[in-house]
Amino acid sequence: MGNPRLLILDEPSEGLAPLIVEALADQIAVLKDEGMTILMAEQNLALALALADHICILDKGSVRFYGSVAEFSANESLRKEYLAV
Repeated sequence: MGNPRLLILDEPSEGLAPLIVEALADQIAVLKDEGMTILMAEQNLALALALADHICILDKGSVRFYGSVAEFSANESLRKEYLAV
């Protein structure tokens, strides 16, 4: 494959040891820094927040939130309602 511009990841950390997740996150960050667009579905909130520019929360097929990591982090009620954090 030539010069891909989009990387789609579905639960990239699922089932991996913490050290492997850390190494994977480092590699994803390198791709992001190089300008790669990354679409990632991830339940590991710490990983998602560390790598994301934007957060989208889907519930039963509907978008319940879309915004920046800062907007998400500032919205405690949203985090409690949908993510139990």
